[in-house]
Amino acid sequence: MSDIVKLAAATPAPTDLSALENLIEDARSELLAVQRDDGHWIFEFEADATIPAEYVMLNHYLDEIDDPLEQKIGNYLRRTQSSVHGGWPLFEDGALDLSCTVKAYYALKLIGDDPNAAHMLRARDAILAAGGAERANVFTRIALTLFGQVPWRAIPAMPIEIMLLPEWFPFHLSKVSYWSRTVIVPLLIMMAKRKLAANPRGVDVQELFRVPPDQVKEYNSNPTGSPVGAFFLSLDKLVRRAEPILPKGKRQKALKEALDFIRPRLNGEDGLGGIFPAMANTVMAFHALDVPRDHPDRVVARAAVDKLIMDRETEAYCQPCLSPIWDTCLGMHALLEAGEPADSAQMKQAAHWLLEREITDVVGDWVWRRPDLKPGGWAFEYWNDHYPDVDDTAVVVMALDRMGDPHYRPAIYRAAEWVIGMQSSNGGWGAFDAENDRQYLNAIPFADHGALLDPPTVDVTARCVSMLAQIGHDVADKPISKGLRFLRREQEKNGSWFGRWGVNYIYGTWSALSAFNACGQDMQAPFIRRAVDFLLSVQQPDGGWGEDCETYADASYGEVKASTPSQTAWALLGLMASGEVDHPAVARGIEWLSACGREGPKWDETLYTGVGFPRVFYLRYYGYSAYFPLWAVSRYRNLKRRNDPTVTFGI
Repeated sequence: MSDIVKLAAATPAPTDLSALENLIEDARSELLAVQRDDGHWIFEFEADATIPAEYVMLNHYLDEIDDPLEQKIGNYLRRTQSSVHGGWPLFEDGALDLSCTVKAYYALKLIGDDPNAAHMLRARDAILAAGGAERANVFTRIALTLFGQVPWRAIPAMPIEIMLLPEWFPFHLSKVSYWSRTVIVPLLIMMAKRKLAANPRGVDVQELFRVPPDQVKEYNSNPTGSPVGAFFLSLDKLVRRAEPILPKGKRQKALKEALDFIRPRLNGEDGLGGIFPAMANTVMAFHALDVPRDHPDRVVARAAVDKLIMDRETEAYCQPCLSPIWDTCLGMHALLEAGEPADSAQMKQAAHWLLEREITDVVGDWVWRRPDLKPGGWAFEYWNDHYPDVDDTAVVVMALDRMGDPHYRPAIYRAAEWVIGMQSSNGGWGAFDAENDRQYLNAIPFADHGALLDPPTVDVTARCVSMLAQIGHDVADKPISKGLRFLRREQEKNGSWFGRWGVNYIYGTWSALSAFNACGQDMQAPFIRRAVDFLLSVQQPDGGWGEDCETYADASYGEVKASTPSQTAWALLGLMASGEVDHPAVARGIEWLSACGREGPKWDETLYTGVGFPRVFYLRYYGYSAYFPLWAVSRYRNLKRRNDPTVTFGI
């Protein structure tokens, strides 16, 4: 037995349930206090320096500079620069990321920072030591190309005629994830028109290159190192040679197809795809097409970008997107667990707000793989009707089901039907599409980020299985039985499960254990016990749990900087789903949460515990440290009070 397991098994001081009651009541009141007037919750949503840097670059590309706001963004960028390596990481206290650092440096120089200032010299030295800007990733090289810093051959060939490819072709928009297609389509317009940045102040970053850009022999690489990647790299060179002689009539038709894709999906001030990269590319695509600044499409596209700004007193940054539906449904679960009556005015208002956002009349891109399926679900953002989220939908349904009001049943049944229809043939669920798993596409030169696809994952599958079981579907029915088999196949050798959308194995393991419990599986089965042992083995000496984003890269399962409230809550919820409410490790975790500092509804948490794309894009959900710890301590209180270890909800 390891030292950590021994610590987990040690007998802690008895948890004072009366003191816990006070904590729950205080946290519940604080969470209710930040509910918006119309019933929803929304918390800040932070990524890394890349997004605010790209916002600054967008302004200078368009010559729409906002100096006062950009000075605040500069303050944010300078504060988040690492004092250890001089660059910018992808998450709190992370290693230097070359591409993020190149963009942050360029943004600061555009804002007006002296390149000879100490912080700029540290960043420049870090970039050069990491191989120079010529070694940055594809998206960064695209930005540098648009600013005239590198030649067009520095980026993969992506001809606009891609829009005309038939569905049976190996590459088609239906074969990549929603976030990829919404980013790619406006980008194709930009690459076809080749309109360079206005860059009115003439700012360049040639000092960031170890080799002059026009002397770099090869920018693009085989992202996977595989024979398939080598083939695609050769194909890229052929396409680049052929692109100038492609028929001009086809190019105009392809441009029209791209616009016909974008315009119905503009999504008002919530933006194309609801995500910053797609929104920003849309504005730049309209600019490249010489769409007037006052044209309604361009006005609304620009407004969608600006809506993402988090403007504080002395700092500002740009959020990657907004998370109101996710925050609201998870907040409801926490409050219901904490004892908030389902028929209270605030809970009914939250449920009503969610019902207003159910997507029933828009057939989204998911129809490419599921042409006969009726719509019914929820997005992640305020509105994103073409891209409902399977994960959000499952969690919303479980929250509405817990409310117990028959008025919600029609929406629950519609959503369940849609979720069942979105199951992939391997038994799992992706987040936005079915059968989105053409892994060969991650070998194209454009896909060096490795996140072109939306394949089935453990966490989303677990949520769907949990939802179906909670609302009364028979566990022997095909959707649940196939989902459970998928989860069993995906279990890691050490008993854990991988977390695609939360960091990492703690998140995945909590999700899977909740699903098995919801389906009435034997929680004493050997494979469940291995998962429990995993969670016990990674409990920290202080009683909490933590896990670093580096576990998606080269770090081991146990890599951790510090215990965090959200990851501690996930571990506790997973252990309690396994019937371990009386285990001493659970009491120690509750004690840790009880002693952790709080401000308003949130427990103190600065480390990132969310994931956009493993290895390349991480997220800090400010709401995670509000609703998950409240949820965990409330569930512990409820199970102990009942003197029954059985969790009766899907999550």
